[in-house]
Amino acid sequence: MAEKNGRKILVAVDESDESGYALSWCLKTLSNSNDTLVLIYAVQPRPVYTAIDSTGYLFTADIIANMEILSNQVAQSVIDKAKKICSEFDDQITVEAMVETGDPRDVICEMADKLKVDFLVLGSHGYGTIKRAFLGSVSNHCAHKVKCPVLIVKKPKSNDAHH
Repeated sequence: MAEKNGRKILVAVDESDESGYALSWCLKTLSNSNDTLVLIYAVQPRPVYTAIDSTGYLFTADIIANMEILSNQVAQSVIDKAKKICSEFDDQITVEAMVETGDPRDVICEMADKLKVDFLVLGSHGYGTIKRAFLGSVSNHCAHKVKCPVLIVKKPKSNDAHH
């Protein structure tokens, strides 16, 4: 099979509008038909519950199984939505998708290095200083850790957008 001469671009996706905007921006501005877009969604590992947690609630195997099913449904929904965005822009572009479990900051950095991507594209959630201090910035973490160029795409405020 002939190897394409395009670039490999890793795009982190999640449930947010900012993620969808970053993917759309990448498709419009950065990528072309020779490129391969690798979509990555990081699933936070579910907490491990003892039979009775600290609040006194009992977690049955059914509840835990249902939490796992819901997590998988969310992951599939995110990937399906991202693939739909890709197909609306360019149905010639090669799109691969992966769902990995772990802290998004670590998962995205590890996959960017492992796949030897040419670019990493992330949406910016635009958290303020306090929220960013508590939640940590995935984009900031990745910008300092990965070896490839990182593009952080900020969604314009709705009154600034010219769609």
